[in-house]
Amino acid sequence: MTSSNVTRGDQKRALTTSTLAFTVCFAVWTIFSIIGIKIKADLGLNDTQFGLLVATPILTGSLSRVFLGVWTDQYGGRLVFSLQMIVTAVAAYLLTKVTTYPMFLLAALGLGLAGGSFAVGIAYVSTWYSAEKQGTALGIFGMGNVGAAITNFGAPILLVAMGGEWQGVAQVYSIILLATGILYFLFTKDDPALRKRREQGIAHASFIEQMEPLKNLQVWRFSLYYFFVFGAFVALALWLPRYYVGAYGLELGTAGMLAAAYALPGSVFRALGGWMSDVFGARRVMYWTFIVCVVCTFLMSYPATDYTVAGIEGPINFNITIPLWAFVSLTIVLGFFMSLGKAAVYKHIPVYYPNHVGSVGGIVGLIGGLGGFILPITFGIMNDLIGIWTSCFMLLSVLIGIALLWMHVSIVRMERKNSPELRGPKYLPELEALMKESEELKKKSAEIQSKSAAVLNQIKNETN
Repeated sequence: MTSSNVTRGDQKRALTTSTLAFTVCFAVWTIFSIIGIKIKADLGLNDTQFGLLVATPILTGSLSRVFLGVWTDQYGGRLVFSLQMIVTAVAAYLLTKVTTYPMFLLAALGLGLAGGSFAVGIAYVSTWYSAEKQGTALGIFGMGNVGAAITNFGAPILLVAMGGEWQGVAQVYSIILLATGILYFLFTKDDPALRKRREQGIAHASFIEQMEPLKNLQVWRFSLYYFFVFGAFVALALWLPRYYVGAYGLELGTAGMLAAAYALPGSVFRALGGWMSDVFGARRVMYWTFIVCVVCTFLMSYPATDYTVAGIEGPINFNITIPLWAFVSLTIVLGFFMSLGKAAVYKHIPVYYPNHVGSVGGIVGLIGGLGGFILPITFGIMNDLIGIWTSCFMLLSVLIGIALLWMHVSIVRMERKNSPELRGPKYLPELEALMKESEELKKKSAEIQSKSAAVLNQIKNETN
């Protein structure tokens, strides 16, 4: 709910500053997609260890979304967002002082707080807008995902400028994040919901009360959707540079740029997804997202294969491989529809849970973020065990199929519950026609029986 004295200027300020801050946080959150490759070479890590390294910040960013979202509902986004950025900046700087793999993992946990900014921003921004405009506003805020593209594109350039020293890249990122946290606190205002509670002397809800909606299965269904549209997005943003280097033999700079081509539409079109959710409905956008994504990941999962066919004049050898240009094109389409899906999922939350956006948004973000943690590790394990580069897309195809099926079954059940007249054979016109014919035959049969009985009675009377 927005306050009656909120101006358009206040709304624009809250949305603009929060989107810029989230962009910086997201860039920091995904920094291991680039510097992690240098660290992998320095420490001699295998793919499983590398997957764990790049995924560790995602774990912290995911888990922190729950309590950061609740704190935002309680204490306001202005304070929580600023403190979160300042603490993360310190962790990013300390990252440059470690030398062993276990210490890198520990430092990465602190760096991961950057990912918790999403739950803070969602709760903060949503309070400035009415329900019919929240989809668009949250979609614009979600464009901060472009920070992944900024890192994939800009970090390799910065790495070269730093003489190949990844520590310099991390230090620059930490300074930018620290400055962003300070400026955010100076140039933003407390959100309308917090000001209203202060004016009326209303105490904020307890942690237990904030977590009450999590008993609903619907919240966990939204979380599964976000596990793919966001978790897989983050996972691929982290994994694609490594994929391009290994599967196509590209240089790190080129691999980073192509990964940015995926991450960019996966971020900037989130605002379009929010607008489409407001206009066409979030449910319809989710259908579009899942159907297109399952097609893309299925095509991308086909491994490079050599065939030998017994020809008339001897063996015929040929190869089927997805060319680089086709693969990059599929990633762009995939990223685009993921961006629509991310906005559509969060369009549901302030509509169904207007007083618990922080807690519900936090748990949905947590599960989605866990996708960004679990999937890169799984990608690395599958590479080491199966030995097929495209195995990661095989896994994603299965995940999307499950999400699409659950969503469709849940929607059909909900519609039948809300509209009992839709139950039964009315979904099948042929059966409905047969039932009508059967009813007519029953009526005619009853009429014939009635006439027969009357004739028999008449004969019986005449006989008597």
